[in-house]
Amino acid sequence: MQKVMTRPRSRPVTTRPPGRTDPRHPSAARTPRSAPRTPARPVRPLRTPPQPPPHPTELFTERLLLVLSGQKPVHWAARHIAHTAFDDLTRLAEQTPLTVNGRRPTIHRIGHYEPRPGVYEVFARIGAGPALRALAFRLHLGADQRWRCTAVEVGASAR
Repeated sequence: MQKVMTRPRSRPVTTRPPGRTDPRHPSAARTPRSAPRTPARPVRPLRTPPQPPPHPTELFTERLLLVLSGQKPVHWAARHIAHTAFDDLTRLAEQTPLTVNGRRPTIHRIGHYEPRPGVYEVFARIGAGPALRALAFRLHLGADQRWRCTAVEVGASAR
């Protein structure tokens, strides 16, 4: 059994490769045609290293965050929720507990604990402006090898 703390992954930045010349760009039009621009060294396109797929705890934290902040309806996550957790999620979503003064919440930190194989108890710190909230839920790996949330709780954090 191991307790793990993670930070949400940053999305890869998609930018143009350095040194790209576009003939439609205004600065490229000023270059005389008789003197073609050649870079001092060959330009290689930027490659982002392949990232492993996100952990189920990260995926479910994002899903629950969208539902509990009112950005997505409850039925959007219905196939990922099992048993009485759907009723709990519906009750919680009516209150939109993760939205404060219209600000969108962000994930500050995610951690999980694996009491036995195929079960995760997940806890996350959610911030919306100056307020912090705690989100806790439980994931079970079903016989069909799909993760389902079986319990959801939201609590306020004391500052």
